[in-house]
Amino acid sequence: MSQPERRLKLAFISPVFLFPADAGGKIRTGNILRGLKESGQFDITLLSPASGQQQRDWQGELDKQCHRFVGWAPSPPRPRWQRAPDLLSSLPINVAADRTPAAVAAVEQLLAAEAFDVVVFDFVHAAVLRPEKLNGATVCFTHNVEAEIFERHATTAASAPLRWLWASQATKMRRFEREALARFTRVVAVSERDAKKFKADGLTTARAIPTGVDLDFFSWQAPADGAPVVVFTGSMDWEANVDGIRFYIEDVWPRVRAQVPNAQLRVVGKNPPASLVQRQVPGVHFTGFVEDVRDHARDAQAFVIPLRVGGGTRIKAFEAMAMGLPVVSTAIGMEGLEVDDDVHFLRADGADALADATLRLLADGALRLRLSQAARELVEARFGHRVAAEVFGRILAEAVEAAA
Repeated sequence: MSQPERRLKLAFISPVFLFPADAGGKIRTGNILRGLKESGQFDITLLSPASGQQQRDWQGELDKQCHRFVGWAPSPPRPRWQRAPDLLSSLPINVAADRTPAAVAAVEQLLAAEAFDVVVFDFVHAAVLRPEKLNGATVCFTHNVEAEIFERHATTAASAPLRWLWASQATKMRRFEREALARFTRVVAVSERDAKKFKADGLTTARAIPTGVDLDFFSWQAPADGAPVVVFTGSMDWEANVDGIRFYIEDVWPRVRAQVPNAQLRVVGKNPPASLVQRQVPGVHFTGFVEDVRDHARDAQAFVIPLRVGGGTRIKAFEAMAMGLPVVSTAIGMEGLEVDDDVHFLRADGADALADATLRLLADGALRLRLSQAARELVEARFGHRVAAEVFGRILAEAVEAAA
């Protein structure tokens, strides 16, 4: 009788606690970890910041993602003025913020105490926690081409000082990204587009996975026929989302309301900036953090992704498509996703086009249903979270073989 194949020992290092799953990166990572554990091929140790209370509150969910969880003491969030000195660092500001003494010590202790077949660092800025000497297979899970996001902010920023600041950060991130990723056995990108950009910069170790969505959790239902509701979901403390929603509210929404005076725009996501909430634009409502995004999106006749800045892929797009919500998006909003305009979503760039596409969805029930059905069929066929985790697992095994 043949012996069962040995499970690969995997250490997965995340710079953020994955719960609540209220941001695209957390959702994507959680889906991958859950799929890897369900496969039975990996023994998973997850390491991230977490207080004792967080570990107790989320133990049931952690058990779905890993066999063992190790936490380090999280650092309290700092106001922006306290982070200003980080602008003088040679590291990008978000990378410098992740290099805390507690994080460095926790990673060093775990990797010194135990041998792993492969070590994954989640997000490129987590590479700042990598020990100088680390034997064996290493993988960086990149959720974006980070330098590209900074470059886009430098293009869209409203003032010359902000454009200079973003351009300066982009230069630092381009250098950090290039140097950090070159040290890994394999680099995982979230789309073929991102993988090609890395390879064009000489990074031959880049591999792509599909974007995966939990098809059981985000079950399909036909689009609503009731009151005209438009929904956006996403963390409202991420600059790209703030920029996109500000643009939609200021330049697109007045055109929609002029044609449909009772239309409602619901912005679902944690920590919306006071500068937007306090404006009290007619028909616009900010929910703040919600326990379950489905409860606030199911009745939407249009799901909008008005992003002008961003990188990687927007998992929110596939969640909406899985639920049957008709999507209207800019090209950047659907970047890296293998979807077709007017088949799976409506593409609209610019204020006039976004307003027109939103109004089409509000007015046309047959169009909503056609897009909804085609989108769900696509994600079922190609973008379930187990499919993404299977590809991720093959890349991990490839890294182990290459390191050996």
